[in-house]
Amino acid sequence: MITGNLKASYAADERVLDNGYKQGFVLAAAALCALMPFIANDYIILVASQMGIMLIAVVGVNVVIGYTGLLSLGHAAFMAIGAYSVPILHRAMAAAGLPDAIMPFIAIPGAIALSALVGIVVGLPSLRVKGLYLAVATLSANFIIIFLIELEALAPWTGGLVGLNTPDANLLGWELDTQREMFALIAALAFVTILAVQNLFRTRVGRAFIAIRERDYSAEILGISLLRYKLMSFAISAACCGLAGALFAYFYARILPEQFELALSLQLVAALIVGGMGRTMGPVFGVIIIVMVPEILKFTFGAIAGGAAEVAQLRAPIQEIIFGLLIIFFLLFEPMGINHLVDRGLRALNRWPFARG
Repeated sequence: MITGNLKASYAADERVLDNGYKQGFVLAAAALCALMPFIANDYIILVASQMGIMLIAVVGVNVVIGYTGLLSLGHAAFMAIGAYSVPILHRAMAAAGLPDAIMPFIAIPGAIALSALVGIVVGLPSLRVKGLYLAVATLSANFIIIFLIELEALAPWTGGLVGLNTPDANLLGWELDTQREMFALIAALAFVTILAVQNLFRTRVGRAFIAIRERDYSAEILGISLLRYKLMSFAISAACCGLAGALFAYFYARILPEQFELALSLQLVAALIVGGMGRTMGPVFGVIIIVMVPEILKFTFGAIAGGAAEVAQLRAPIQEIIFGLLIIFFLLFEPMGINHLVDRGLRALNRWPFARG
């Protein structure tokens, strides 16, 4: 009977894609993303781009919640910082006379860095409080940042309640002015983000995060600085969300403060819970579910009610109810999310017919 997989070297134990199923999934996903701009219609490209942007943000949420064990409900604010940084930095660079072709190479790292700095500030309460108290503190930060964006005094930079028009990304003369071209950039950066974060947890820093998640007092006794690593976790997490926000700004023609409110923070956390916290593929499975549920509801209501406005108004509350039920179901019956279900299925397949599960 097969009881495990032999790993004969340290390199084999460290390998990211340590079995054929993972290698096959990643190769198939990469091939699908490469072919999609040529074979998919506009609607599929739109949904896939939304998944890519949300995936990068959920990977960031996974760093602070899944790997470090710090509950946060304010990550939509980091996306807002990243999104608003792009048009503001473009405007500043245009005033300085810089060419359009190099602006994204400055605006995207600038948005990431600014989000990381704000993440460090928002993460400061994690040094004194945790659990629900930390969740409330980060939620307050979300409200404060959205309030500042909407503030009339800052409207010349943020656009206030009416938002800002966003520029097209221009990469050394290649202007990404269609959704298909933007999808290529989003897919590439999503792969890079997942691999970078996965590699992070094979390093000293990543292992310190996991030690803090398991028992922060014990980690401190072992010599892990809670101040340094908790703030680092928030900074990395916010940086990922800042990247997602920057891509959001390049993808859509206009950004509004209401796009980054509490509902988005809850969607990010819901995707992580459904997909599986503290696992590499958890955000992937969670984002697929969270993005596809509204689309399935839209088609279902369209087929049932046609264009009736009264029935269409029910779609948003039903969507929120479904998200809530999914969270409750996975918290009660499968806290490790869809990723764990898939792992169990693959493990059973690998050992069949000699063993089950």
